[in-house]
Amino acid sequence: MKKLVLFLGMFSASVLAAPSLDHFVFDTQSQTVSLNEFKGKVVYVDFWASWCGPCRKSFPWMNAMQQKYREQGLAVVAINLDTDKALADEFLKQVPAHFTVRFNPEGDVARSFDLLGMPSSFIFNRQGQLVNQHAGFFQDNIADYEQELVNLLKE
Repeated sequence: MKKLVLFLGMFSASVLAAPSLDHFVFDTQSQTVSLNEFKGKVVYVDFWASWCGPCRKSFPWMNAMQQKYREQGLAVVAINLDTDKALADEFLKQVPAHFTVRFNPEGDVARSFDLLGMPSSFIFNRQGQLVNQHAGFFQDNIADYEQELVNLLKE
């Protein structure tokens, strides 16, 4: 876990830089919102971009998981990293999302998560604790991905 220290004049403030729900992103209306709004649910946070080929394969799976497990407390949240929102909008016309989409064009949240590839997913339990993460999306692993969610939803 990294710790950043910001110097503000003569004062310093410590900011935790790590995968957590303690971050702010933009919603579809460009309003700032907190990922903490999903605390109390099992949260599957997925970072994606319009140019990401495997993201086109992960979206249908995330749609299916959100539909299948919404009532049990799953929240799928896909955070787009495109600097041009029009690129994300075009992607979403071709590959619709039936889950929450957020935006982080500056990439600061993504940097704090230390992404190792695209897409990258981070799974948080109902207490908001990071319990697992994945770099990339692999069709051969979808049963394992789903089982991780089912196990957390039972807790």
